[in-house]
Amino acid sequence: MDLYKIKDPSFLKALSIEQLKDLSSDVRKFLIENLSSTGGHLGANLGVVELTLALHHVYESPKDRFLFDVGHQSYIHKILTGRAEKFDTLRKYEGLCGFPKRNESEHDVWETGHSSTSLSAAMGMAIARDLKGESHSILPIIGDGALTGGMALEALNHIGDEKKNVTVILNDNEMSIAKNVGALNTALGRMRSAGKYNRAKDDLEWLLKRIPAVGGKLAQAAERLKDSMKYFVVPGMFFEELGFTYYGPVDGHDYHDLLENLQYAKKTEGPVIIHVITQKGKGYHPAETDLKDKWHGVGPYKIESGEKIKAAGAPPAWSEVISDTLIKEARTDKRIVAVTPAMVLGSKLEKFQAEFPDRLFDVGIAEQHATTLSAGLATQGMKPFLAIYSTFLQRGYDQVIHDVARQNLNVIFGIDRAGLVGADGETHQGVFDIAFLRSVPNIVLMMPKDENEGQNMVHTAVKYNDGPIGIRYPRGNGSGVEMDDNPTALPIGSWEVLKEGSDAVLLTFGTTIPMALAARERLLKDGISVRVINARFIKPMDEPMLHDIMGEELPIVTIEEAVLLGGFGSSVLEFKEEHNYKSWIKRLGVPDRFIEHGSVSKLWEEIGLTEDNIINEVKTMKLTKKRRA
Repeated sequence: MDLYKIKDPSFLKALSIEQLKDLSSDVRKFLIENLSSTGGHLGANLGVVELTLALHHVYESPKDRFLFDVGHQSYIHKILTGRAEKFDTLRKYEGLCGFPKRNESEHDVWETGHSSTSLSAAMGMAIARDLKGESHSILPIIGDGALTGGMALEALNHIGDEKKNVTVILNDNEMSIAKNVGALNTALGRMRSAGKYNRAKDDLEWLLKRIPAVGGKLAQAAERLKDSMKYFVVPGMFFEELGFTYYGPVDGHDYHDLLENLQYAKKTEGPVIIHVITQKGKGYHPAETDLKDKWHGVGPYKIESGEKIKAAGAPPAWSEVISDTLIKEARTDKRIVAVTPAMVLGSKLEKFQAEFPDRLFDVGIAEQHATTLSAGLATQGMKPFLAIYSTFLQRGYDQVIHDVARQNLNVIFGIDRAGLVGADGETHQGVFDIAFLRSVPNIVLMMPKDENEGQNMVHTAVKYNDGPIGIRYPRGNGSGVEMDDNPTALPIGSWEVLKEGSDAVLLTFGTTIPMALAARERLLKDGISVRVINARFIKPMDEPMLHDIMGEELPIVTIEEAVLLGGFGSSVLEFKEEHNYKSWIKRLGVPDRFIEHGSVSKLWEEIGLTEDNIINEVKTMKLTKKRRA
C-alpha cells in the first residue's frame, strides 16, 4: 500500500486480517527505511505495528481518544492519520515532532514525552466525557515500564475506584529504555507465562451452566469456584483487585488474538486492562536481537547491517566522562553508590554496574522515589550519586526541597542532558533546572566547560560534605581535551578568568563558553577588549570577583543555555541590586516559551544565542556608555 496516500485511518475497518498483515509489512519497511536517515525511536514503534493497526481497526479516532504514554510508540499512529509524507522531516527543525503533538493533528489528543502520564489524563477525559453525556471510548496505551511510575499507580487506583469506562492497553515488551526492574515487572512476568485467564474463565463458566441446578449451596460454590479461577490461572491478579476487568495476555503480533480481545473489551462496562505482549524491534533483526536496547532511540544507520553512522574518532559522550570518573572515585571511596530512575544505559552507567553491581540501584521510572531514596542513603553516611536527566529531575522537585535540601543531605545530583537537547524537543529540553534549583537553600550547582573540568567537578562533589551538590552536563560529546591523570577539587563558588579584557565582561559557563570566546576574538579585531569568565559555579557565585567587575562598572553580558526567568543572569541582577552597583547588565538565554525540536545550532539561532548577538550587544553597550560619558 502507498502509505503516502493515507489521509485518515477509517479505511482500516474494511481490511481483512490478511490485508492488515500486508499493511504491517509495508509500515515496518517504511519505518526502517525512513528512520535510517532521520533517526528516531525505532524499536518501540516496530513493536506496536499490529497493535496500532488493530486499535484503529476496532475504534474510531479521533472520536475515540488514543493517549500514547511517553509517545515513543506513536509513529504508526502518525502514518495512519495522514502524516507519512512528513517523515523525512521527523525531529528536524520545524518538521514532524517525534512525539504526539496536538497542533499537528486532531488525532493527537494528548502530548507527552515523559512516561506515566496517560492514565491520569485518561481519567480526566473520562470524567469530562461523562459529565457532558458523551459515550466515546478512551484508550491510554502505556508500557509496562511506565507502570513503575507512581503517578500511573495513583491513576489506576482512582480509575478502578470510580469504575470509569477506560480501556487501558498495557503494551508489555519487558523493556522501557532499558530492561525493566521491580516487583511489578516480576508480577507481569508471571502473567505472561500463566496463559489466558479469560478464556479459561469463560470455559469454566460454560461448564458450570451445564450443571443441573441442585440447590443454592452448589450454585454459590460454583460461583466462588469461577471467581477463584484467576488465582489458579494468573498468580496475583493485581489489576482485578483494583477493579479492572483483565484480558490477556494477548499476542500483540497476532491479529486474531488482538481483534478478538479488543472487541470483547469494547463491550465491557467499567475499567478494562488488555495485557498485550509485544516484541520491541519486531521485524528488524538488529533491533530484535538487541539485548541492551540500543535501538530504543537511534541516529542514522545502515539498513543492511544495522551499523550506526557516527563520526569517526568523536570525543567521549558527556555521560560517559562523568560515569567513568565516578567509577574511579568509587574504587577508593566505598561510600559512593549510584542511583538511577531506569536510565542505566542513557546515563552510561553500565560499566559502573558491572564493576559495582551491589552499589548501583535502578529504581525504575520513579524519580520521586529515586530522590528520597538518595536522601535516605545520605542520612546513613553514604555518598549517593543520582544520575538523572534535567527534565526528569523536575518530577522529583518536591523531594529535592523537602527531603534533600531541607535536611541539608549530601546527595550528588548528576544532572544529565542539561541545556537544549535538540531532536526530542519541548518535553526534553533541560533548560529549567537552574531556575528551579537556584532558589532552593543549601544547594551548590555547577557546570563544567570541558571534560577535564567535568572530572574535577565529580571529584569536588565527592569531597564535598556540606549538603547537596549538583553537576550539570549536556547531551552529546565533549570537546576532546586532554584529561589530567588525577582530578583536582575546585574551591566552591570559584570562577575562572579565561581571557582578560577591559571594555566589557562576558559571564558564561558550560556549552556557551566556545561561543563567548569566538565572539571575543571577533570583537578584538574591532578594537574592543572583552573579558571572558567561566562562571562554573552557578550557585554560589564568585562574589569577590563580581564585586571587582561591578566596581569597575564594566558592561556585563550573561550567557546561559537555560531559561532567563529566574536563571543565572537573574542572580547577577540580584547581586547588583543588593549591593547598589550601577553596572549595565544584558542577559542572553532561553526566552519565556517552550522550545520545539530541531538541531541545537538551529535552536540557538532561533532564540538569539549566537556570536553575532553577543557582538551586537557588546557594541551597543559600549557605544551607549561612551555617549553617556
